[in-house]
Amino acid sequence: MYLQNLRLYNFRNYEERFFTFSPTLNCIVGKNGSGKTNLLDAVYFLALSKSSIQTQDSLSIRFEEDFSSLEGAFSNQNIIGIHLLRNGKKTVTSNHKVYEKLSDHIGKYPVVLLAPNDTDYIRDGAETRRKLFDGILSQVDPEYLQTYLKYNKTLDQRNSLLKQFAEQNYVDKDLLSIYTESLLVLGKAIFEKRKSFIESFSPLFKDQYVHLSEGREQVEIQYSSDLWEENFEEQFQKNLNRDLSAQRTTMGVHKDDFLFLMDGVLVKKFGSQGQRKSFVMAIKLAQFQCLELEKETKPILLLDDIFDKLDDRRILRLIEMMNSGAFGQIFLTDARPERTAELLSHTEVNLISL
Repeated sequence: MYLQNLRLYNFRNYEERFFTFSPTLNCIVGKNGSGKTNLLDAVYFLALSKSSIQTQDSLSIRFEEDFSSLEGAFSNQNIIGIHLLRNGKKTVTSNHKVYEKLSDHIGKYPVVLLAPNDTDYIRDGAETRRKLFDGILSQVDPEYLQTYLKYNKTLDQRNSLLKQFAEQNYVDKDLLSIYTESLLVLGKAIFEKRKSFIESFSPLFKDQYVHLSEGREQVEIQYSSDLWEENFEEQFQKNLNRDLSAQRTTMGVHKDDFLFLMDGVLVKKFGSQGQRKSFVMAIKLAQFQCLELEKETKPILLLDDIFDKLDDRRILRLIEMMNSGAFGQIFLTDARPERTAELLSHTEVNLISL
């Protein structure tokens, strides 16, 4: 499955533009600021109904315009449309029929993005790594996504109660217990899904790292969670006074982390720049494999500005994979057309100049 064409209205720096794509490699070239990354983000938006760059949908609307729309035709004869309004309203359609729930769209058009800021997954805190793996799991498993959304809604409700009780100096334990019990059940389901996922994902990741680094280090992704403790639920219930003091839920899967280890120590503390790049690149290539296995189709692969961010060895590894047919449809950006022509001289390319 691949994206055949895409029409943009008032999306980021595009007033109106129509693009047609190759089912294999599409290389987007142009000067910095011409809209290369924005075009990749439009493909990502179409697949996942959200931007890879902006946290608010309205920020994807062209400056001083009231709306934005994207419409893309896929090879499975589905036409996906996304309409954004400045007031925050978003509509996603499949063959001109509105999805009842946006979450129903996630995973239907699997996509993997390799971006210049991917090493943030190593540098940043636990929330960034949770978002990474929650994003992968949400594409792989629709049931996980529904559970995750319910958990976050229940967490918000429980936190609102805790804040209200702290302000009023009064606690309705019966009311709070309703949200507590629901949170424990949903959290347990998320924990089991994450645990199972990392068990199956880790071998794919380790294999990719060996190919990228020639196996010089032992790497591991370790899942850290309060729920590994056998008496977690008992501890959670005893934690009420702490929660009231903090006015938020201080234990649970929303505090989980995924530890990135190399030879038994944190990559964040001891990994070189090259080792960090190989680590996150191996995660993204393993994500591609995982989605391909689960969805029985090759995900769309988005490669943003990788020639500037990767060294020659890693670039050659990616090009070897492209030429071997390991990937399906690829979108690649580069600000230097002459470099693209040289590196991809033996690869069939659909060149898009901006």
